[in-house]
Amino acid sequence: MSVLTLSSAFVTFFAVVGPPKVLLAYAHLSRERTLNATRKLVLISSLLAALVGILMAVCADAVTAFFHVSDESLQLAGGVIFFLYAVGLVLGVHVGGGGEDEEGGLASPLAEGLRELLLPYVASPLAMTAVLVESLTKDTWGWRTTVAGAYLAVVVINALCVLLLAPLLRRTHQTSLEVLSRLLGLLLAAVGVELFLNGLAGLGVPLAGSGGH
Repeated sequence: MSVLTLSSAFVTFFAVVGPPKVLLAYAHLSRERTLNATRKLVLISSLLAALVGILMAVCADAVTAFFHVSDESLQLAGGVIFFLYAVGLVLGVHVGGGGEDEEGGLASPLAEGLRELLLPYVASPLAMTAVLVESLTKDTWGWRTTVAGAYLAVVVINALCVLLLAPLLRRTHQTSLEVLSRLLGLLLAAVGVELFLNGLAGLGVPLAGSGGH
């Protein structure tokens, strides 16, 4: 990580919380909501996601110092959590949704939507890990501002993609969503494993194929 730029941070965030992942999350929610309700959910959840990401970028040092964790610990924890979420997608388990309080329908569908988007989008474990790790690679406020700007740019792109494709998402067949969900889960599981292996490598654990003898 010797040469770090706005583009490198942007690519990292685009990979872990970009449109492919976010569109799938909204596709499930938009089928049970009107177009206006979906758009309202997009705007509010995107605002919350931006605030959380910027806060993590600015407070990265304080957060890691308070909890006494290292970059490698973040990578290991983020890899495990993201892998578990991905396995849930592959197995068809809806993580973070449903619950016992749905007996007669929730009083606030907006609150329910935000709750369901909490893990995959608003506070994505891998995205927050990436924000913290990227922010800690340079101990300057200028770099943290760059990281926050890159994350904000991805959030804006996500929001625009969902708003433009909202009518199409509402008409997407449930079978197609399940297939896409499980395929995405497989890919995200691989990303989680990669992040975990990066954490091990950072701790000096020898890994096969790393080029060492």
